[in-house]
Amino acid sequence: MKGERIMQNEWIVISEYCDKCHIEPTFIDMLCESGLIDVEQEGGERYLPFSELPDVERYSRMYYDLSINMEGIDAIHHLLARMEEMQREIHSLRGRLRLHGEY
Repeated sequence: MKGERIMQNEWIVISEYCDKCHIEPTFIDMLCESGLIDVEQEGGERYLPFSELPDVERYSRMYYDLSINMEGIDAIHHLLARMEEMQREIHSLRGRLRLHGEY
């Protein structure tokens, strides 16, 4: 199944991505080890899902442009995830208040 997804261009070769974006493959390794992204391996080549690209780009800007270390990136990731969760909860609560005519 993984091979089919790779052939359908849902994945990008990590070495090619790193060359094109001028980032170190070890940076991708650090993100993977931190649990911030998922990487697949097939046939001796490592692949990154296209769905992970926005996050990798965001993390690389933090790391390379802002000099934020991996621990800082991990903390920011968790804080942003928590904020998104809280925003969804606020939206849900506002909807419930509207149903009761209190908002």
